[in-house]
Amino acid sequence: MRKNIDIDEATLTKLKILSVFENNSVKGLMEEAVSWFVAYKEKQRLDKLSQEEKEDLGLLLLMQQADRNDEVSRDDIMNILDK
Repeated sequence: MRKNIDIDEATLTKLKILSVFENNSVKGLMEEAVSWFVAYKEKQRLDKLSQEEKEDLGLLLLMQQADRNDEVSRDDIMNILDK
């Protein structure tokens, strides 16, 4: 996805200098910065969750990975619950 953003000249100059030191393009440097910021904010939100909310989120993620076409018979479920 391509997005155009306005960056002031001072920040752009600093980005250009950093890109030389990092041996990366300005675009690559900005992509890394945005990716780092998003990951940081996600971690920050996860750290604020209670243990129960973390378990709920984990269950939701597992449910999304489940194969919806995979069927189990009622007898199999009852046998597992009886153990």
